[in-house]
Amino acid sequence: MIKNSTGSTSGFLNGCGEPLAAVYDVALLDLDGVCFAGDARVPYAAAGANGARECGMRLVFVTNNASRAPQAVVDKLSRNDIVASEEEVFSAAMDAAALLHEHLSDGAPVFVIGGEGLRQALTAEGFTVVASAQDRPAAVVQGWDPAVDWAMMSEGLYAITDGALHVATNLDATLPTERGFALGNGSLVAAVANASGRRPLAGGKPHPGIYRRALRRVGGTRPLAVGDRLNTDHVGARAAGIPGLHVLTGVSTARDVLLASPEERPTFLHTDLRGLLQPHPVPARIINDGEVWWQVGDECWRATGAGLESRSAGLLDDAATVAVSLDAYRALACALWEYADAHGGRTEVLNVPELEVSS
Repeated sequence: MIKNSTGSTSGFLNGCGEPLAAVYDVALLDLDGVCFAGDARVPYAAAGANGARECGMRLVFVTNNASRAPQAVVDKLSRNDIVASEEEVFSAAMDAAALLHEHLSDGAPVFVIGGEGLRQALTAEGFTVVASAQDRPAAVVQGWDPAVDWAMMSEGLYAITDGALHVATNLDATLPTERGFALGNGSLVAAVANASGRRPLAGGKPHPGIYRRALRRVGGTRPLAVGDRLNTDHVGARAAGIPGLHVLTGVSTARDVLLASPEERPTFLHTDLRGLLQPHPVPARIINDGEVWWQVGDECWRATGAGLESRSAGLLDDAATVAVSLDAYRALACALWEYADAHGGRTEVLNVPELEVSS
């Protein structure tokens, strides 16, 4: 068995011989699905986040949830035993306020479809929050909040059809909760946009600006983005040129990761925030008798037209869910990504089951 000429790094996943918290100086941490899940706790989130801080890593909590003011975020993190300060919070509400400055002058009137967190962010940036469309706002800024209702959305629509700029804090279709996935801001924004016929400007993830602005807040030079959602957290991180750690405690499953498009692919994989505190084995592309395998640790896998195959255990069966180790998951990701890239993204001929990943 020999390694091919590309060497030991995969070109897909990266390896790291030290804990990530010792190599990267700041973690840009998502909240919902990473640090907590609605009102439910996420296993190992506190140990991972606090442990990274103890290693000298700075933390910034970067969230697409625009409903919470920074202190409310700090309080919720505290209830989950995660240490944080207001200065370490950067929300999509704050990002939308910064985006609005590119289009409106200080003091411009703005109507809010959202909650107190969004109002505070806009006020802090010098805008004047008005009560209705009759106040002739120059913009309508829309962010998720449980208080958003038909009347508030309709009031915003009146202003937009009268010429106000429509700005969304983010376009997440769903929001993870302890019961599953609820309607996210993007779904509510879509309703207003459908009625107005106008496409809104959008801040938050997956746009790279939120990561860059959050990073400026703490001044890090070697950032790592941490998220659970491929099409927001990791698309945004890649667009910003920031490596990403994906965790399996929120929206995107291990199967989703295996089938990820190039722009969604994380740099590192783990089940949870313990991934900040551990080294990550280097994936190796191995050629044996003309056959290509991907090896991570003791696990060696490949993807062919026949299916997904372990060098030691053979082809995966047709079970709906398959239990695998963390290193097997990493090797499978490399194998699937290479197969997809070689076949124009077409992976439907493969049996790709849901994975139950043990760390």
